[in-house]
Amino acid sequence: MFPVLIAQFKSLNCFLSLYKPQALFQPLKSISSTSAQKPKWNSQSSFMITNPTLLIMESCNSMFELKQIQAQMTRTGLIFHLFPLSRVISFCALSDNGNIDHAQVLFNQIPEPNVYIWNTMIRGYCKAQFPEMGFSCFRRMVRECVEMDSRTFVFALKACELFCGFKVSESVHCRIWKVGFVSDLLVQNGLIHLYANRGCLNHARLLFDEITERDVVSWTTMIDGYAQKNMPHEALRLFDLMLSSSVEPNEVTMITVLSACSQSGDLSLGKFVHEYVEKMNVKFSLNLMNAMLDMYVKCGCLITAREIFDTMKARDVFSWTSMINGYAKNGEIDLARKFFDEMPYRNVVSWNAMIAGYSQNNQPKEAIELFYDMEKAGLVPIESTLVSVLSACAQSGCLDLGQWIHQYYVNKKRIQLSVILANAFIDLYAKCGLIDAAAELFNKMPERDLVSWNSMIVGCASHGHARNALTLFEQMKSMGFKPDEITFVGVLSACSHGGLVTQGWEYFTNMEKVFGLKPKLEHYSCMIDLLGRVGLLDAAYELIKEMPMEPDEVAWGALLNACRIHGNVELGKLAGEKLLRLNPKDSGIYVLLASICANDRRWVDVRTVRSMMRERGIKKTPGRSSIEVEGMVHEFLVADESHPQSKDIYQVLNEMTLLSKMEDYAPEILPDRCTLMSSVFIPQSTQRLKTIPLKQG
Repeated sequence: MFPVLIAQFKSLNCFLSLYKPQALFQPLKSISSTSAQKPKWNSQSSFMITNPTLLIMESCNSMFELKQIQAQMTRTGLIFHLFPLSRVISFCALSDNGNIDHAQVLFNQIPEPNVYIWNTMIRGYCKAQFPEMGFSCFRRMVRECVEMDSRTFVFALKACELFCGFKVSESVHCRIWKVGFVSDLLVQNGLIHLYANRGCLNHARLLFDEITERDVVSWTTMIDGYAQKNMPHEALRLFDLMLSSSVEPNEVTMITVLSACSQSGDLSLGKFVHEYVEKMNVKFSLNLMNAMLDMYVKCGCLITAREIFDTMKARDVFSWTSMINGYAKNGEIDLARKFFDEMPYRNVVSWNAMIAGYSQNNQPKEAIELFYDMEKAGLVPIESTLVSVLSACAQSGCLDLGQWIHQYYVNKKRIQLSVILANAFIDLYAKCGLIDAAAELFNKMPERDLVSWNSMIVGCASHGHARNALTLFEQMKSMGFKPDEITFVGVLSACSHGGLVTQGWEYFTNMEKVFGLKPKLEHYSCMIDLLGRVGLLDAAYELIKEMPMEPDEVAWGALLNACRIHGNVELGKLAGEKLLRLNPKDSGIYVLLASICANDRRWVDVRTVRSMMRERGIKKTPGRSSIEVEGMVHEFLVADESHPQSKDIYQVLNEMTLLSKMEDYAPEILPDRCTLMSSVFIPQSTQRLKTIPLKQG
């Protein structure tokens, strides 16, 4: 129908009699109070609209309403004028309630679109997440020799930023040079934004330095580029230069600068920026308040952060989540949970913050329970959520849940297996005893980072696979990865488990000599453990005395355990005394010291140690065991009767003891009796039981 109407329009000369074009729009200076409010989908409008139909369209809220208005415009002939048609296309392409396909239908029937309509289509496709189509419009403009303006290139650069490679972006830059827009400030700012977002900060800075008269957008874009690429010091240096220029920062600038302060952790600089914002009377919008709140949280100043939070007139989910993160990272997990429970609205990031808080504060059970609550609430976890839950599973030994996450989310393609997520699975499998599963996943990874290598090295070391750990270390170096402190903890631990003294010393000395890493407490502790395990107690003690820092409980504990293994009572008593000064409340030290004395039949010393325990009110911490049944971990202490099924459990244990005694006499009855016992406590649907090693202390 539309082409037919256009044909009728071309054959008739009566169109101009339908309305007077000069009445459609007047210069902006004559805007009345009733039409001063610009529509959100066309904030760049510089004309006053007086036509009643077009005025109605300015308040249009849906495509249903838009099509009614379009029908009226078609009936009256108004649709055949470019300006009214451009308003219809603008709504369809740029409004949140528009439809880019409808805009394309109208656009295709315009014989000669003007540059504004072309620009609108490019913007619309970018907004609708079809940047390839937007860039295709730009290429058509080039092919059809359409005269462009500065906004055309800005929108084309935005399309490049969203989808295409660096070479395509450079071709647009070349076109800008060719047609003479390279000195246009709007285009220059667009180029800086493109290169900064692509990570090409050298290109962006070169363009920035070439601008003769920079505006606030130029400065803010360049500062934001540095901040987004974790270069806070460069961002803050540039902000200092901006303050010495004639350009005043705006709200967006201050948000970017506060983000840089958050990254650098510089509280004094953050306070200066806060004072500057107040001094310059910059509008305290919600976004600016959130940026300031986030800065104080990440700089560890929770008191000021709480003051800002309490004074905020409006808060959003980001405000609440920032406080949760702050309290959780500060170890105040109860306060974090209080904020979480009081939130009026939670999104997946809020849940993730609370789950991560529990996991990072060694409360894996609470983290897993909250994950189940999140699932019940119908929220879909994101990658970082699963990483936190897998960490909690690794801490608690909850292997079943970790394997379910792998099967449900990764194998069924609900979440892509990134390097970070794969590392979390490797850590889980290694800590839960499935080192072969960890190795299989590691070998299948198309891309690995240093954490991947470290996880496998530490995992192999902790399982006694010393040679495998050292082989991985050599492979890691050959792949161009530079080891860090964690790498050497794994390497030295592997040497300790394998009794590789010579290699251990070599790696220990090469840390600083070859890799420029000064050994820390944990590395000295690994070496002391290595020397102690093979009986070189004097060498271990000499190493403790030569440490450049004060030995901690781990170092003295390694020596004390070595003394127990090799029966060196005198050195053991010395190590025990040092440990008791560091932590007089640890019952394990007293028990170990008493065991050393008892092995050498020094009963007087044994009584002395036990007397010290009684005088100081120290009680031996009982060992505990755990068993996982159908995803639930049950924990038991020695002689524990607190479990609701303890009576049934002890009955099964008694039957197992009896069966073990009868095994030599009647082995044929064992299967039936085992089936009978499993029905007492263990559900028949259980496919596998996983026991967790006994933990002391």
